[in-house]
Amino acid sequence: MIDLRSDTVTKPTPRMRRAMAEAEVGEDVYGEDPTVNRLQERAAEIFDKEAALFVPSGSMGNQIAVKLHTRPGSEVVIEERGHIYNYEMAAMSAISGVLARPVHSHDGTGILTWPEIEAALHAGGPYYVAPTELIALENSHNLAGGTLLSRERTEEICDRAHKLNLAVHLDGARIFNAATALNETVAALVRPVDSVMFCLSKGLGAPIGSMLLGTDAFIDEARRWRKLLGGGMHQVGVLAAAALVALEDSPRRLHEDHANARHLAEELASIDGIKIDPERVATNIVLFDVSGTKRTANEICHRLQAEGVLAFGFGASIRMVTHYDVTRADIDYALAALHKILR
Repeated sequence: MIDLRSDTVTKPTPRMRRAMAEAEVGEDVYGEDPTVNRLQERAAEIFDKEAALFVPSGSMGNQIAVKLHTRPGSEVVIEERGHIYNYEMAAMSAISGVLARPVHSHDGTGILTWPEIEAALHAGGPYYVAPTELIALENSHNLAGGTLLSRERTEEICDRAHKLNLAVHLDGARIFNAATALNETVAALVRPVDSVMFCLSKGLGAPIGSMLLGTDAFIDEARRWRKLLGGGMHQVGVLAAAALVALEDSPRRLHEDHANARHLAEELASIDGIKIDPERVATNIVLFDVSGTKRTANEICHRLQAEGVLAFGFGASIRMVTHYDVTRADIDYALAALHKILR
């Protein structure tokens, strides 16, 4: 199968597997796993943050951040297609007792402007209105098709938010893809935010894990909440070893995934009934509308599976995500299968 459903489907590289087999381990709940400690120190160094915490998943990292930045009965402003709002099972209400305030991005990119955020804020209002305590951003933006939040936009939002005593958390699940596309360092992209989560198990290719970063005090408290949520792991250096390899090796080749995604988008744009603007494909996520084919997205995905290609359909759209287990030849095969189905 050519699996284009997500970049979470990547398999560990041989170097990752060797690192896992040879990993030095200890009791991480006691803070004694040397490989985990090296991973956390290295992540903090790369992102220029005071401290980092290895967590089992990006969702856990995001939800710990929401918990630490808010109080029950407050609001979180987030773009309406944000992962934290749509695909984390209402965890912010279940765990933190807060309400999401989804905001529409009027230009369709999923990247909010400060005026759009400001219009949704409840800061300094009457006591009977839930106060805004957190702004949640996403870079790159998954459901908007891998769109990018620039360093300048992030700086503007954080500057305005901090003047109102509001915290800003960045869901940076694919921040390395964003940095590659924007020709920035990840440190530059996240410098003004109060906390950031990034995934090791997506484009970077590690089998499991994400990192949550912030101040020393923030991460000390995050460690307690990781344990409360069931994320306290023991000899987890076997996973941290693969994550260290991913962190060091994978960012330098993400441009290949982006080139494959652009090639895919350009070819899709030539197919009758498919709607996509290749110029808006900046990273490794390709989102295209198939309503003009007179077939549903689920029907097309089912037919693609029979041809040996996996994709993800929702509504009138299909999402395909490139990653290091997908070659240019695989992309061309998937395109040929799609042509065959639509004929």
